[in-house]
Amino acid sequence: MIAVPNISEGRDLTALDAIAAAFGPGLIHRSSDPDHNRAVFTLRGEPGELHTAVLSGAREAIARLDITHHTGVHPRVGVVDVAPIVYLDAAERGAACAEALVLADKLGQLGVPVYLYGELGGGRTRAELRRPGGLPARPDFGPPTHPTAGATLVAARPPLVAFNVEIDAGIGTARAIARRLREDLDVRALGLQLHDGDRVQVSTNIEDHTRVTAADVVAAVRAHAPVIAAELVAPAPRAALANFPADVPLRGPKPLEDHLTS
Repeated sequence: MIAVPNISEGRDLTALDAIAAAFGPGLIHRSSDPDHNRAVFTLRGEPGELHTAVLSGAREAIARLDITHHTGVHPRVGVVDVAPIVYLDAAERGAACAEALVLADKLGQLGVPVYLYGELGGGRTRAELRRPGGLPARPDFGPPTHPTAGATLVAARPPLVAFNVEIDAGIGTARAIARRLREDLDVRALGLQLHDGDRVQVSTNIEDHTRVTAADVVAAVRAHAPVIAAELVAPAPRAALANFPADVPLRGPKPLEDHLTS
């Protein structure tokens, strides 16, 4: 199984290097973005051990970062914003749920409020928890508040494809496209204005790549604006990239299966 902790820091490379080292030898990929001001780490590990690696990196991040000073276009609730345990097939689901609950408990013991989402959280979503006033007064684990770390969202889930599409259009168009994607394809989507080169991006999370692929997202975006390029934020299953259009430059890591067999 794997874990994909998202850290609310994408600019301080010294801090990110230290956090990456703390995650240990199971780290198979990392990416960061200064506009989002966010880093995504992908770790592999065995049941009963993976939560320890995630906890080690989380401890380093909490010691170094302060969410009260954070700026960036990506929504967030904490320094260790989300820390999902990902099962790659149905046989791992039970072990992943157990690993996620242990991780949530251990993060709570560090003094961080932890909220479960997805299946473990009764179906509530990250977006619901990130809305103003969306965090319940009583977390699932840990104390109600932490002065600098904010909160952490924990789940057990199948692979999610974090996929961004850069368009030649304004932010109003990007937000309208994101709304259509949420309605028509049932993917998580935001229209974002990036400061690097004044670029505009439709940022998506594809939660079921067996139903909606990255190519489907590109086609839906292209129906409303020219597509300049696309980006995978973290390793994704090869099937998620099936029939990807050859005329769209795609940045990002090699497929997840390649990372797990290397």
